[in-house]
Amino acid sequence: MAENPRSPTATGSKSRTIRSQKITSPSTDGGSSANERSEALDRVPPPPTRSHTPGHLSSKSQGGSSSRRKASEPSIRSRSHSVSSKSAYASPPPPSNPTPIPTLTLRRHGDHNTPVPSDPQAGSASNNPPDPERRPVAMRSTSAIAGRATTITTTGSTSTSGASRKASAPPRPRGPHVPFPPLQDPKTAPDVPAAPSSGMYWSRAPVSGAPHTPLRAHTTTLIGSNVYVFGGCDSRACFNELYVLDADSFHWSSPHVSGDVPVPLRAMTCTAVGKRLVVFGGGDGPAYYNDVYVLDTVNFRWHRPRIVGDRGSPSPRRAHTACLYKNGIYMFGGGDGVRALNDIWRLDVTDVHKMSWKLVSGPSSGSGSNGSTPTKDVGRPKARGYHTANMVGSKLIIYGGSDGGECFNDVWVYDVDAHAWRSVHVPVTFRRLSHTSTIVGSYLFVVGGHDGNEYSNDVLLLNLVTMTWDKRRVYGLPPSGRGYHGTVLHDSRLVVVGGFDGGEVFGDVWILELAVHAYYSQISHFTIEV
Repeated sequence: MAENPRSPTATGSKSRTIRSQKITSPSTDGGSSANERSEALDRVPPPPTRSHTPGHLSSKSQGGSSSRRKASEPSIRSRSHSVSSKSAYASPPPPSNPTPIPTLTLRRHGDHNTPVPSDPQAGSASNNPPDPERRPVAMRSTSAIAGRATTITTTGSTSTSGASRKASAPPRPRGPHVPFPPLQDPKTAPDVPAAPSSGMYWSRAPVSGAPHTPLRAHTTTLIGSNVYVFGGCDSRACFNELYVLDADSFHWSSPHVSGDVPVPLRAMTCTAVGKRLVVFGGGDGPAYYNDVYVLDTVNFRWHRPRIVGDRGSPSPRRAHTACLYKNGIYMFGGGDGVRALNDIWRLDVTDVHKMSWKLVSGPSSGSGSNGSTPTKDVGRPKARGYHTANMVGSKLIIYGGSDGGECFNDVWVYDVDAHAWRSVHVPVTFRRLSHTSTIVGSYLFVVGGHDGNEYSNDVLLLNLVTMTWDKRRVYGLPPSGRGYHGTVLHDSRLVVVGGFDGGEVFGDVWILELAVHAYYSQISHFTIEV
């Protein structure tokens, strides 16, 4: 492994993908075992009734989500899966031990003692001296969202010297090509309960092509029929590799990329702008970044746009969200390793080679700093990360997330044109973090995530017209409960890639058929009256 794996790759044509240093590190917190000291990226907040006293809190076993499943009803017609063996469908068995909950540790922050989840495995600083051209690096991180961090402030560009490029790790060896799965044998196929033709239906995708690493906290972005999967991490390290899944044939490919390839990242955002992908932020271990990278999906070349203007830029962060609206990408929230955030920044992407930042909504009401637009609001959402954001017209819809100590159930709407925050009253609420949310017609489909007690495989529908939750029955054999996965909508299907269940990182792909006549796009033209 390279001595300095976080050094960015070369800007020349011989760019290579690299693998970061291991996330895990030796115990430093008084003898806790490595398993008990899982990083806060994958940790989840305790239930709302938790105690703020430092200590280790218990939680329900992941098996609870399986025990809640009921047998499907006989119905109009039965469906069959398209994978050959039962093992292809079976969810991994629940762990015998309960899903661990983060240790709440009182850390001095300003004039207050703030309980935050400890993150001893976030990674230790390299023994090498800091590169004077590198970005600020956090030497100690207690959470991907909030915690105590000490930073090294550096100046200069983030270009890489020849020496540091030589220190980059070689590309990770790839496994053999995966052939398309054979048709199932009726004698050995799993016993799938019957399902009505109008019912939503889970199945595991029969994938083929290039193998890929199981991933969590990666990005999944749809352009055409291709799902671009970038970065993320497994149980050991973060990556900067790009995979492409054909959402029609479910064939994986791993294209060769060139240019200024990003460093290994997790919990960043990736937004489609035409046929280009714009990546912002993210981090690896104790490092948090605020860099912008652009990938041209025609020639698979990365570049870093020139940032112009004097209005500042967002602080380094991860676990934030990004949505495109009128040539601008709106970034909300996240965490910088010291605190959770609730500011909104706009990245002007009219010119993908020359971009500019503007603070749209600062952390306090009224006129913001750095030239932000005055915001009209009746309150504003609490700072958070691992939430979701979706853009409907000029309305940015924020749901769920966590501030490192609480799992949220609230829904907020920010009107980008009116510069106004509004809280949405929802009669029945569901707590979620590390979930995904996808606009399907007039509904917001929320898949999986953590509810403060355990990882879930639920599918929740938020009716954007009535602003009420609708939990409908889903047929088939669902994926195991998970968070930190990715979901895209293509051809009346939700395609779910990867994720994490508190013990295992997944590399599978699942399909949720949306039963187009019953659920998909019931209302194609609507407005949010909030």
